[in-house]
Parts: sequence; structure tokens; C-alpha cells
Amino acid sequence: MPLDLRLLRYVIAVADAKNISRAAERLHIQQPPLTQQIRALEAELGVSLFHRLPRGVEPTEAGRALVEEARAIVARAANLPAVAQRAARGEEGRLAIGFTSSAAFHPFVTRAIRGFRQAWPGVALALEEDSTGDLARALREERLDAVFVRSSAGGTPDLLVEPLLTEEMLAVFPRGHRLARAKTVTLAALAHETFVLYRRPSGPGLYDAIIAACRAAGFSPTIGQEAPRLPSTLSLVGAGLGVSLVPASMRRLNTEAVAYARLTGAKGLTAPLLLATRRGDRSAAVRQFREQMKKTPGADRS
Repeated sequence: MPLDLRLLRYVIAVADAKNISRAAERLHIQQPPLTQQIRALEAELGVSLFHRLPRGVEPTEAGRALVEEARAIVARAANLPAVAQRAARGEEGRLAIGFTSSAAFHPFVTRAIRGFRQAWPGVALALEEDSTGDLARALREERLDAVFVRSSAGGTPDLLVEPLLTEEMLAVFPRGHRLARAKTVTLAALAHETFVLYRRPSGPGLYDAIIAACRAAGFSPTIGQEAPRLPSTLSLVGAGLGVSLVPASMRRLNTEAVAYARLTGAKGLTAPLLLATRRGDRSAAVRQFREQMKKTPGADRS
């Protein structure tokens, strides 16, 4: 005999009333059918749920254990419609959010995620850092629900890529470099420098933008080292292995071994921050997340 909610309610009613007749009245059923249901349930389980007393019943140890669990199950079942309705509105659920290492250091990302948690506390967030290519793959494979990236995450039609903001790029030098004290430098002034760049498979957007800007400034950069993560780029520059170009938000790392300068003559060289989701994703929580990103202070409204 399946333990459906009706049977669980019967057991709870009998335990509360301590009398099958009174329980039947509360349940608006006849006493004999209720007695039969209880006896059939005891036979199915192979245990006695109630001691029969001269003037009523009393739960056995097995009956008390069953009633305790039954109360929790019935209460949860009563809450199911509300749970489904909250999920449909995007108020409950789980979101897996990814970001590249450069995006992780932008204050917008932490501010936006904090704002979403405050607005939708019923949605659990799982965060993951990875390269742009791996993030895009995880998004397509539905292991992630939304990712912060610096490029179009593969540029395929199955992903919806929305711009959030654009920040300037800075030149970064090791301390002691001839340009380390400069407040502003032209990109062309770096023509004879050795560059340390974020490895292209990890961040094709920034890598390709830097190469294109250098060529537009009249030179092809000499790349001496490629770093697996953008923070590693700063470590390699600080070690004197070359110069680099990084998003302005990376300055927040405050690495003492490097110095930053603003760029001029770097036409079109900026660092966009983008949000990628699956095109056509019907998740209400994803929809709410996207809307929250657009409302976060610092997002481009154009």
C-alpha cells in the first residue's frame, strides 16, 4: 500500500485525537473505513502504530516515529505550490555563475552579485573562475547559467552576450623601468618593448584587441611571455620580464613591483565587460539575474 498523503493525514489525525471516532469526525469520514485504513497500513508496514486502549488509542514507538515524519512530509507538501510559484518568479532556485580572472577584479562584478543576493536571497549562487573558452563551454553544456567575460565567448548564435560596461586599458611596467614614473604613455612608445600577455586561449578578446591596437600604432609586439591568468601577468611584469597592457580594474591589486600609466594613441583598445547566457534560456532566475546586472550602478545604460 503506497503511503500517500491521505494516509499520512489519517495517521496524524488519529494520533492527535487519541481516538479513532473523534479523528473520523475531524476528517469528515466514517469511523469504520478509517479503522480499516489504519489496520491495512499496519499490516503493510508489519508494525503496530497504535496501542488500543479501553477508551481510545495511543501511538506506539513506531507510530510516534511515523507521525513525526508524516507531519514534516505533509507540511512540505502543503508548501509545494508556494515553492513552485516562487521558482516561476525567479525567487528561488540555484544559479551557477562563472567569470574570467580579469572580470573577477572589477568592482562591478562583486557589487552586482552582492546586489542580486540581497534582492533574491532565495536563489543560491555557486561561483566559478575559468578561462573564456572554458566558461563558454560550461555555459553551452548547462554547467553554468551565466558568465562574465571580456569577449563574445565564442560568438556563436546559441549564446546571448550583453555588454555591461567598458573600461580603459593601462600600460604596466616593472618598477625601475624607464617609463615607470610616467603618468601617460603612447602605445607607439612601447614598440621596442617585450610584452607579457595573458595567454590567448584563456582570453582571446583582450589578447586580440592588444595585438590589433599595436599594429594600428605601427608595430607588431614582441611577446616574451604568456601568462595563464591575468594576475600572473602582473607578477611576470613585476619580475622584469616585460611590459603589458591590462584593464584598469587590475590596478586594484596594488602590486608594489609594478607601475601603471594611462594610454594614448591606442585607438579602440578598451576592455569590455560582458554577460553571456544561453539564448532562449527560460529560467526565471537567469532572467532576474540579467535584469539585476543592468540595474547595477556602473552598468552602461546605452
